[in-house]
Amino acid sequence: MTQASLFRRITDFANRADPYPLYEELRRTPVLHEEEDGPYVVSSFWDIESLLHDPRISSDAANLAAAGDELAEAQSTGLPPSFLRLDPPEHDRLRRIANSAFGPPHKPRRIESMRGDLHEIVGGLIDGFGEAREIDLVDQFAYPFPVTVICRLLGVPREDEPRFRSWVDPLVASLDPETRESADEEFVKAAQEARMQLGMYLAGLVEQRTKDPQDDMLSDLADSRGPEGAMTMMEVMSTAVLLLIAGHETTVNLITNGMLTLLRHPDVLRRLREDPGLAANIVEELLRYEPPVQIVPQRTCIADIEVRGVTIPKGSRIWLMLAAGNRDPERFKDPERFDPDRGDIQHLGFGSGIHSCFGAPLARLETQIALTELARRLDNPRLVEDPPPYRQNAVLRGPRHLRIAFDELR
Repeated sequence: MTQASLFRRITDFANRADPYPLYEELRRTPVLHEEEDGPYVVSSFWDIESLLHDPRISSDAANLAAAGDELAEAQSTGLPPSFLRLDPPEHDRLRRIANSAFGPPHKPRRIESMRGDLHEIVGGLIDGFGEAREIDLVDQFAYPFPVTVICRLLGVPREDEPRFRSWVDPLVASLDPETRESADEEFVKAAQEARMQLGMYLAGLVEQRTKDPQDDMLSDLADSRGPEGAMTMMEVMSTAVLLLIAGHETTVNLITNGMLTLLRHPDVLRRLREDPGLAANIVEELLRYEPPVQIVPQRTCIADIEVRGVTIPKGSRIWLMLAAGNRDPERFKDPERFDPDRGDIQHLGFGSGIHSCFGAPLARLETQIALTELARRLDNPRLVEDPPPYRQNAVLRGPRHLRIAFDELR
């Protein structure tokens, strides 16, 4: 097997269920460049962490070697790029304002104050299993849970929550580089239309909140001001779209990957049932062992950078393989073992640097509560199919369905 084929095997859907042996093979060449116009692929923990903090690495779509599609989408929808796709100083300005509406120091209890709501939503979803003794965890639990949470955080009326899925599915699919490369015109138009419809809906909601502020994040975004001034209406909308998409899909995968991993490690599942205090450690180890975001593909060098003796030229695309770094034996002892008692779990599951996951505190709390309640209430849970069917997306990797059988609901 040649190095030139390794990257293609990693992005090949046939290997989605278990890419980790390929990541191990990839780490033998810490900086892989398979073809002249292809990306430089970085796979070791320390190199990835360093590059995530390196100002010579750009997230701005305008600097991407293949930025045309990104810019065309922005123009066709009329929405500016979110701060995820910007570099300082614009990134810093928008993220500071968004942070002021999301958590400390301005709203120190916004996430913690949602704990009761999270328990209520989780309990209601599990109760909804009813008399069934086999469920699809994705469709019946992992998908609706974070949709509901993010909508309530932003202030989306409950009767509008079902509309979200029709918008988010094509948008999430468009994040997969492999899918984008093979996308036909109809697929591209569907993603653009979904983003535009979501933006128009949020514009109406922001306008309402400007006139009649509520105790929700959308009202705060519309009213918040940083040292450099307030967000424009378009920036508020773009930030809200980012929160809806990024805050939803990653949490779906984290919960689903988490339950899959626990069912494959019944001793840990039993411990969680007996000791809910173990949830925080379990979630951190899950973020290392089965991260919901496996790859950061949208980075560009704005200067020559040397990594492990390899010069990555200015203008080159870089793919950072977070999931490979999270199992790097140079960083973690026995990295292929799922171990919630691991003493040092400083993983890359939420990235690092200025673009580290904005919603990490909420995702952690959602997953801790979800897994704890599933462990407590499902009697003798077991996988119906292993491995389960996976989504096409190599970047946001997770099962499309997860069938679980159990004896009864506690």
